[in-house]
Amino acid sequence: MQAWPELRWSDWSDTCQTLQLWTQVAGKIRMARTPPVNHWWHVPLYVTTRGLGTSPIPDGARTFSIDFDFVDHRLRVACSDGTELSFALEPMSVAMFHRKTMDALSSLGIHVKINTTPSEVENPIPFEQDERHASYDAGAAQRFWTALVQADRVMNQFRSLFIGKSSPVHFFWGSFDLAVTRFSGRKAPVHPGNAMLPDSVTREAYSHEVSSAGFWPGGPAMEAMFYSYAYGAPEGFGDAKVRPDAAFFSREMGEFILPYEAVRSSALPDETLMEFLQSTYEAAAELGKWDRKALER
Repeated sequence: MQAWPELRWSDWSDTCQTLQLWTQVAGKIRMARTPPVNHWWHVPLYVTTRGLGTSPIPDGARTFSIDFDFVDHRLRVACSDGTELSFALEPMSVAMFHRKTMDALSSLGIHVKINTTPSEVENPIPFEQDERHASYDAGAAQRFWTALVQADRVMNQFRSLFIGKSSPVHFFWGSFDLAVTRFSGRKAPVHPGNAMLPDSVTREAYSHEVSSAGFWPGGPAMEAMFYSYAYGAPEGFGDAKVRPDAAFFSREMGEFILPYEAVRSSALPDETLMEFLQSTYEAAAELGKWDRKALER
């Protein structure tokens, strides 16, 4: 596998859409059982050495985890008491994946109820009824995870330079993106809302000023990309000069964008991505008058 693999949307669109819904099943299980944490940090998944995982989830005196293994292509549910069940990741409907996952939990004595309506997708079909999304290209899933490994690695390096409040580098299964967020320490204006999410979700997520960056694997209108935005964005943010030259500000999306391909094809991919992360943060921090001396290492 290439360290930074090709990731064209047309090559894996069906698998991407199915996989987003599969990860939502696992994510909603974590959300239902994990104590709430500020800004919804109790709901994401995390990049692992083999795929994506939930981290430990409480179940009485024990814990369990749900892991997508994109090396052996299996879904594993493992408990802290040593019990474990798994099944193959292969072409199957969302309804079948949901049923197999819940059956595995039940067999391990884990009983959890989730909201089965998908989040942040158009025309959502409840998991147990979705026979439409049923694709799984193992090679494509592995390329996606390999790209996540690289993005996660560089983004964690970027995170280490900040000593103020910062999120983990985590994977949001609703928007299907890897993100890391820095906070100025000041409260933000009340968020106006998002048509795809309840106001209570967005207002908790954006209760304080942020500079947030991440990786999104693409969709019908745009290929895979890195992004960076600020909330509340300071005046002139969209006109700031950022690096590298391939980066640009999307007025429609309200964020800076760096195509994944520009990073992948760079002679120095890590440095190219770090340059984007750092320069877009600096635009938010300088224009927003953040206390950089107190917040940065």
